[in-house]
Amino acid sequence: MTENGQDGRADGPADADRADRAAGADRRRSWWRRRRIALPAAGIAAVLLLGGGAVVINQVSAAGRNGPTDASTGATGTPTPSPTPSPTPPPGADIRGPLNLLLVGVDTRVGVPDWEPHADAVLIMHITANLDRAYLFSLPRDLVVDIPAFPKARFRGDRTKLTHAMSYGSRRPGDQPPSAAQGYQLLSRTVSDYTGIKKFDGGAVLTFGGLDNLVDSLGGIDLYVDQRVVSQHRQPNGKHRDGNGYGYIGPQMVYEKGQRRMNGWQALDYARQRYLTGGDYSRQRHHQQLIKAIVARLISQDVTTDPDRLNAVVKAIGKTLVFEGGGQRVIDFAFALSGLTAESITMVALPGHSVGSGGSYRGEELGQLGDQFIAAVRKGNVTEFLAANPKLVVPR
Repeated sequence: MTENGQDGRADGPADADRADRAAGADRRRSWWRRRRIALPAAGIAAVLLLGGGAVVINQVSAAGRNGPTDASTGATGTPTPSPTPSPTPPPGADIRGPLNLLLVGVDTRVGVPDWEPHADAVLIMHITANLDRAYLFSLPRDLVVDIPAFPKARFRGDRTKLTHAMSYGSRRPGDQPPSAAQGYQLLSRTVSDYTGIKKFDGGAVLTFGGLDNLVDSLGGIDLYVDQRVVSQHRQPNGKHRDGNGYGYIGPQMVYEKGQRRMNGWQALDYARQRYLTGGDYSRQRHHQQLIKAIVARLISQDVTTDPDRLNAVVKAIGKTLVFEGGGQRVIDFAFALSGLTAESITMVALPGHSVGSGGSYRGEELGQLGDQFIAAVRKGNVTEFLAANPKLVVPR
């Protein structure tokens, strides 16, 4: 019996409304559980491909012209998932492998309106034809590449570091603030030209602040610190270190070797450091560690099957995510890639070396083995290539 003495029956319009809403919420949760929507285990793509919630993002294809859209519908508003009639194909039924996704972490300073975003992490996730395995690899931020002309940003083209493609492409005329969505367009074209991958089936840009908030919303993540890392940017209490014009000063956060539970700022700070043994190549490995740890945490907390939990995670990201789906919705990708798990990700390290002239540093270039791996991505025989070259595989 309930307090109204009616064995749980509502005795008024307000109670009836509440009962209907509760029943509707139960039906929606049941719908999610039956379908077991799984986040694609693809690093930042785990954020990119969140489906079914109130995911508010900026569509890259609109380059910021049309304002925020809902990732699961492509329209404004917050949809309520409802069962799909059996004659209708499920979301993402027309998505076929293999797929290539471009994932970008950018250095932006939200407090500086005219700050141009820099591509601090550039990752490609290759998904096999059966959509059941993913290979995640990074391109060095300082990779020397040919950045093509981009009239929209009045950029004439240059041969320089890959990281600059995002900033050059983000520039807009007059006093308009830089656009990360527009910068992604030039970065994507540059990476496509360099790798020979004709197009990317999807892509995302996420700011450092977005990753920070995402990790905190999950209650932290577990990372194995593979070498002692001294932070250039943070103090032990999490505050940013001061700069004196020549570098940073003050006490430094230190990450000792071993298994660690990290909160948002710690995980991001650890993954950003490049003044360590192995330099930027170690940092690329740490980026991949961060991404895989986020995916594992998302799955372990059943975020992929609980719409309320999912919405809370997405809200933490806010508008720090820019998404490009090539006409597909976020929920389409989520369904198509539901077979991926954290265990089905293989992290790949591409060897490279610095280049320059006269003793001056110009940037990085990949070695022959790295070029051969990218060729294998184009041909769709990555699994076979890595079986013959296991040293490229990053240990789990």
